[in-house]
Amino acid sequence: YPPALERYSERSSAVVDADGHILRAFTAKNGVWRFAADPGEGDPTYLEMLTLYEDKRFFRHPGVDPLAIARAAFQWASTGRPVSGASTLTMQVVRLLEPRPRTLASKVIEVARALQLEWRFSKREILSIYLTIAPFGGNLEGIKAAVRFYLGKEPKRLTPGEAALLVVLPQSPEKYRPDRYPEAARAARDKVLARTKMSGYLSARAIRAAREEPVPHARNAAPMLAPHLARRLDREAPKTDVHRTFVDAGLQKSLQALATRFAGRFEAGANLAVLVIENETRKVRSYVGSAEFLDTARNGQVDMVRAVRSPGSTLKPFIFAAAIDAFAIHPETGEMVVIEMNP
Repeated sequence: YPPALERYSERSSAVVDADGHILRAFTAKNGVWRFAADPGEGDPTYLEMLTLYEDKRFFRHPGVDPLAIARAAFQWASTGRPVSGASTLTMQVVRLLEPRPRTLASKVIEVARALQLEWRFSKREILSIYLTIAPFGGNLEGIKAAVRFYLGKEPKRLTPGEAALLVVLPQSPEKYRPDRYPEAARAARDKVLARTKMSGYLSARAIRAAREEPVPHARNAAPMLAPHLARRLDREAPKTDVHRTFVDAGLQKSLQALATRFAGRFEAGANLAVLVIENETRKVRSYVGSAEFLDTARNGQVDMVRAVRSPGSTLKPFIFAAAIDAFAIHPETGEMVVIEMNP
């Protein structure tokens, strides 16, 4: 009776450029952004603050923290109401994988499942599951999606303020959504910073600076570079998390803008494509399938790099290239010149 890992295994895929930056990404099942995450790819400050705030004995307990349970039980008995929780990060992973009503019976099952997860997986693997499926508001799940859409960056380097915000968001992802409730997000972030200050992990000066950091007020748009190539790669290998290419993102962005600008000179419905190949290595550095991917008037989603052409259209680039090499025409010549080629 293994744990249900379907949610963890159903992830978004991303097509990245030569430097690892996302060109285009695709949502997972049900339109959720959920990217595979690994603790080794995360910011050390964020990971330290996460365990300090959520489960400071995470790397020492077997999935259930007896000290936390004893503390929570004593506080409940003393006050007559729950004051603090005793859920470990492992138990939170169980709830995310297998949601259940908040009942005593469910808690017993969570404890058993947490022990099972710890028996089957390493601490790093359990943390990877948490970092991949933790909710961050809306259709964002996992640290990579949250950092990408809220902060517009990768999770490798975060400021203390950013790290604190990302630590607290999964506790109440809709209530603390920074793009909708920035003040609530700020207050929640500052609670994490206060706990971090008490632990001594960050200096008072660093905490003050973190409190002054602005909270993001909007979500960033999903990247949309080389959309035709990205769609092609995703369809050919739909189970792949990361599709790596040799595309130069800067060149791609410039050529997409250039293609859009030139398409405005064409007659209605006409389109163009650009494919840039590095001569020495034969690597594709830019792939522009059409002037504008979302332009329905020009059938922009048709990949003209791979579109079947008539023999005449296929030969034209070679004829023009031969004519230019023979100095019969100039690249700016406005009309076709017929030349006679010797065998």
